[in-house]
Amino acid sequence: MALIDKVLKRALTCVMATAALASFAAHAEDVHVLNWKGYGTDEPWALKEFEAKTGYHVVNDFFNSEQEMLTKLRTNPGAYDVVMVNSAFNQQAREQNLLQPIDVSGMPNVADLNPKMRHSHLLEIGGQSYGIPWVWGVTSFAVNDTKVHPAPDTIQALWDPAYKGHVGIRDDAIEAVQFAALATGQNINDIKNLDAVKDKLKALTGQLKTFWSSENDWNQYVASGVFYISTYWSGSAARARNKFNLPVTFVIPKEGAIGWLDSLSIPKGAHNVAGAKAFINYMIDPGFYTQWDSRVGAPVSANVKAVAALPANAFNRAVLANPSVQSRIQFQEPITDDKRKAYLQLWQEIKAQAD
Repeated sequence: MALIDKVLKRALTCVMATAALASFAAHAEDVHVLNWKGYGTDEPWALKEFEAKTGYHVVNDFFNSEQEMLTKLRTNPGAYDVVMVNSAFNQQAREQNLLQPIDVSGMPNVADLNPKMRHSHLLEIGGQSYGIPWVWGVTSFAVNDTKVHPAPDTIQALWDPAYKGHVGIRDDAIEAVQFAALATGQNINDIKNLDAVKDKLKALTGQLKTFWSSENDWNQYVASGVFYISTYWSGSAARARNKFNLPVTFVIPKEGAIGWLDSLSIPKGAHNVAGAKAFINYMIDPGFYTQWDSRVGAPVSANVKAVAALPANAFNRAVLANPSVQSRIQFQEPITDDKRKAYLQLWQEIKAQAD
């Protein structure tokens, strides 16, 4: 009996070990991605196509702000293989030791990225890439076509008494301050007169219906007729039209707009670097991008071949690629901790006044 017990125990041990290895192997084929919800990396058709091509299964997790993204990376080391990072926050993530450099070998689509974005000082440090440029776009405002027609060409429209009680703005300190900086004729990356920004935002509180935090919030407010005019993102406005059939027009006013570049990075301690590289390469592929833009609505690809593959009249090719439009866009740079705290304090005061 003792011999039989030993044989059975060894057999059971072997079975358990084999099962554990199989489970680990299956887990190793997962690519864990952290991003905004509904922002490209979680499109069901794309994940199905990527898995069919590579064998990797994508598991998405989401954040609602850049600060939440940083917190998730800090408190869950090794939990993610790919993270979407606004390039203006890449430095902060690096300084907190949350990102690792990316070896771009085996990522052929990197060669077709816009060279200025590919080698941006925000993403490339000492010849090492801490983020692969993915898409770029602008923060400006959009109007509900059933309520506002024709669309205004000035940012001052948000302060127009005709829209009082039907104006929205995102609940984000940096974005709000930079938007008001544009409205007061200032450089968003070098604000000289913060008092003017504060006064401008105070004046806006009387116009506001509410603050919004997510695409879903914004779409619901427009669909229900609550928002006539509101700050928004270019890619999200495209999704509102293409995916949800909302009567929305996105405006890049004569005063300019806030530009941003979103990148895909590999967090420190990622368990599946090979899968992460494969997924990032797929995300910057023209085949994925053209489908994303036509099916759903997307920002502008950092891949020049992808943009060239769009229809000639596509917004991301005909408008945002227009040099006269690009000249009015101020791209976000990293901000210091002191400025971030000052903007947050200012914004909290503004929101308290709006309550």
